[in-house]
Amino acid sequence: MATKHDLILAHIESLQVGEKISVRGIAKTLDVSEGTAYRAIKDAENTGLVSTIQRVGTIRIERKLRKNIEQLTFAEVVRIIDGDVLGGANGLQKDLNKFVIGAMTLEAMQRYVTPGSLMIVGNRLDAQELALKAGAAVLLTGGFDTSQANEELADQLELPILRTSYDTFTVASMINRAMSDQLIKKDILLVGDIYMPLEKTRYLTTADSIKDYRALSEESQHSRYPVVNKNMRVVGIITAKDVLGKSDAQLIERVMTKEPRMVKKEMSVASVSHQMIWDGLEVMPVVADDLSLLGIVTRQDVMKAMQLVQRQPQVTDTISDQITGEIQSIEQDFEGNKLAVPQFTFDVTPQMVDELGTISFGVLNEVIANVTKRVMVANHRRNAWIEQVNLHYFHLIQLESQLQLQPQILELGRRSAKLDVNVFIENSLVAKAIVVCQVMERP
Repeated sequence: MATKHDLILAHIESLQVGEKISVRGIAKTLDVSEGTAYRAIKDAENTGLVSTIQRVGTIRIERKLRKNIEQLTFAEVVRIIDGDVLGGANGLQKDLNKFVIGAMTLEAMQRYVTPGSLMIVGNRLDAQELALKAGAAVLLTGGFDTSQANEELADQLELPILRTSYDTFTVASMINRAMSDQLIKKDILLVGDIYMPLEKTRYLTTADSIKDYRALSEESQHSRYPVVNKNMRVVGIITAKDVLGKSDAQLIERVMTKEPRMVKKEMSVASVSHQMIWDGLEVMPVVADDLSLLGIVTRQDVMKAMQLVQRQPQVTDTISDQITGEIQSIEQDFEGNKLAVPQFTFDVTPQMVDELGTISFGVLNEVIANVTKRVMVANHRRNAWIEQVNLHYFHLIQLESQLQLQPQILELGRRSAKLDVNVFIENSLVAKAIVVCQVMERP
């Protein structure tokens, strides 16, 4: 039998895209409590059914499923290039490892064509045949056709022959971009990559007593556990603070913290770290769509994971990487003395400006945010997540200007910090920002 939570999610999914949703409206329509409606709406937001937009409210949106493509398949290539399949359709789900442009002799081509690759070529039938026999798929550019013999060979070997009307340069650029995007997606760390699975998770049930909690705590040397009901659905969290001064015979469900913050495996580690910092959480249950327990993620796991990501070599650059890669750090003054707070320089290149030839507002924000993070790591060994940037322009910043950024820490607390960042060009103040960020200590 479906729970009230499941019924609310089904109701939300049945609404038309763009329809507004409210806690009170859901509670009245389905005759449930506002607390139950609120939890279901938050769950729907996490799974991409609804979105909360400032000054608009919560609305039903088209669900956006996250693509987790370990490898780019030939079927994806067909979609990217808006092409069609001439033969070898049974091989569309095979993985693409690399692509080769067939602008060489057959003898030279043999060195580069390997199984799993994609040969991009025009109307050279002999090159198409060579690629297929070497275990590679074929992409015909310019709208060219292939021979009946090559189509039959592609079907036999289950290697696709694809066709597109685009030219070779355009197609190569499109596929290269798709492969770069795939690498970036693959590098995004998710809760599912770091959480402790159920078989290794210690938990308690609503039928357990405080005596059971104390026995488990003594055995495992931990103090925080998720609490589940008979259906293995998470209903609370129990900590040492909850049981302090309580009788051993008292039931867990009487003293536990109800309606705990929970996460899904598909959520990014960065977003979970934000919640943990803001709410001061040490442990969060990882749950399925029906709120059944899948495991836990700890604050220590998150911190270690974030540090590991920062130490990984960069596989491919995002727009943010391209901007922040131009920032240079200055650790010493002109006399060689170490600066109390490092300063930074940034050159405004043609890619960083708007249509007026001045630095893009988004680029300057990104530069200031990155400088803030670097200062927090360099001076206090703490990671920072930007929460707010209040930026003021005093003068337009032109193309090919060299910016000098001078950050200063105004406030530093256990969970948050406030910095003042002044932006100069040749000792003239051109912009100023107040940055508020959340901080997390290093593991």
